[in-house]
Amino acid sequence: MQPASTDPHRSLPRAAALWAGLVAASGALAGLFHLAGFPAALLLGPMLAAIVFGVRGAPIRVPKLGFQASQALIGCLVAHAVNASIAATLIEDGFLILAVVGVTVVAAAMAGWILTRIRLLPGTTAAWGSSPGGASAMVAMAEDFGADPRLVAFMQYVRVACVALTASVVARFLAGDPGAAPPGSDMEAGPLAVAGTLAVAGIGAWLGLRLRVPAGALIGPLAIGATLHATGLAGMALPSWLLALAYAGIGWTVGLRFTPATVRATLFALPGVLVATFGLIGLCGLWAWGLTFWLPIDLLTAYLATSPGGLDSVAIIAVGTHSDVSFVLAVQTLRLLVVIITGPLVAKWISRGAGEAR
Repeated sequence: MQPASTDPHRSLPRAAALWAGLVAASGALAGLFHLAGFPAALLLGPMLAAIVFGVRGAPIRVPKLGFQASQALIGCLVAHAVNASIAATLIEDGFLILAVVGVTVVAAAMAGWILTRIRLLPGTTAAWGSSPGGASAMVAMAEDFGADPRLVAFMQYVRVACVALTASVVARFLAGDPGAAPPGSDMEAGPLAVAGTLAVAGIGAWLGLRLRVPAGALIGPLAIGATLHATGLAGMALPSWLLALAYAGIGWTVGLRFTPATVRATLFALPGVLVATFGLIGLCGLWAWGLTFWLPIDLLTAYLATSPGGLDSVAIIAVGTHSDVSFVLAVQTLRLLVVIITGPLVAKWISRGAGEAR
């Protein structure tokens, strides 16, 4: 694709045409994934279509407000499936959940350390890029600690895309129900219930962002909505077309991050990044299999719980299957918080190790 025109009268029609093409391609791919029985078809189709458009240089982006709105709606979707058992899960299985989180974080730190030792990436960049969760937060904080934000964004979103794809494939074969309804299909309700849910989404996202909670636009509505839903004070209800738009917003945001400039700047590191990413996914998969011997959970629940991010895409897949959403969200949320807290310390450790190696 040629660079975007600077003439606004020409660039606006071109942007509209690109968005129309992206929507059409997303719908076609989502339909194919749905026919194949993938539980996150409405996420995967837009994400893969957006990756193609992004790599080819399409000068379109999901506005930040649009991405946050998508996260808020996904938070309400997950809240609809979460009940009071998430607190009981954290209390009863807290030690094992911490162990799951710890193994993933340590494995990711080691991957970053190895990438640095073989001189594939600078120390701080490898540290932030290999963090297993909170992609947006990692990219935002990385530049303040001297990392290259382009490389960090590339590593993070390669991981998010790979995790979403592999988790969907695993869920497809472990869930084994090609005719399953898409996530959120049972959320339909009257206009008052929908209005209440939208209010929860708006207020929760505003509070989450205002309080600087990691992934606040998702966590805020999730926390408020789950509380209201679990206590029976209110139910979560959204029309299916709006949820489909939210899935697409998440997928497009991830996919359009893969720009030609980013790909060119990181092409030399791609093999190492992919090896590190799939190595981490494989390690988490083995750990998930081991968890089924210690906890009364199925392999799909364990796999989704241990998948190294991102929270929104894994949540969509979990809700669309028969997995234990409470356990998956308990582990994923706790790991996100641990990654945010330990990120600066891990970055300093890896950078110090890289300096000593030189």
